[in-house]
Amino acid sequence: MMTNPTGRLTQGQFSFLPDLNDAEINLQIEYGLRKGYAWSIEYTDDPHPRNTFWEMYGMPMFDLRAAAGVMLELHNCRKTFPHHYIRLMAFDSTRGVESITMSFIVNRPPSEPGFGLQRQETAGRTLRYTVTPYAITKPERRALLIDPLDKSIPDLPEGKPTARTCSLVLQRSRAA
Repeated sequence: MMTNPTGRLTQGQFSFLPDLNDAEINLQIEYGLRKGYAWSIEYTDDPHPRNTFWEMYGMPMFDLRAAAGVMLELHNCRKTFPHHYIRLMAFDSTRGVESITMSFIVNRPPSEPGFGLQRQETAGRTLRYTVTPYAITKPERRALLIDPLDKSIPDLPEGKPTARTCSLVLQRSRAA
């Protein structure tokens, strides 16, 4: 049986290691630049394993040759989305590769509710598996964006809470 004793999201490189500090992130960026990789930054509040398309922060940095530029964009992304997952991705444009060659998380929200595995038996004893975020099934941990101590945030609309409805509630409460 495999377990994750850290209780943290494990996607990408270095996911079982302690978080990289800025100096270590800078070294990884420099390594990628030496290899000719282009860097991009993505963020999300829904890190479901099947959600491979995160939101892109800015444009991919194809022409950038200094790690300081990537670090500046990363700093701006962290400032804009402090309670989101943020990952750096390196793209290798070499003919025949043309793919992401490095991807690692550089920012995490304060609370990581995690995921549960649901099994459903169907015809012929076939089992179907569904990965469900605990943020949906446990309202007290319903969103990565919402501070549970913030009394200004109203309750969610009727139905199961989702990352989208939590985000809408947060937007409404900030607008008020």
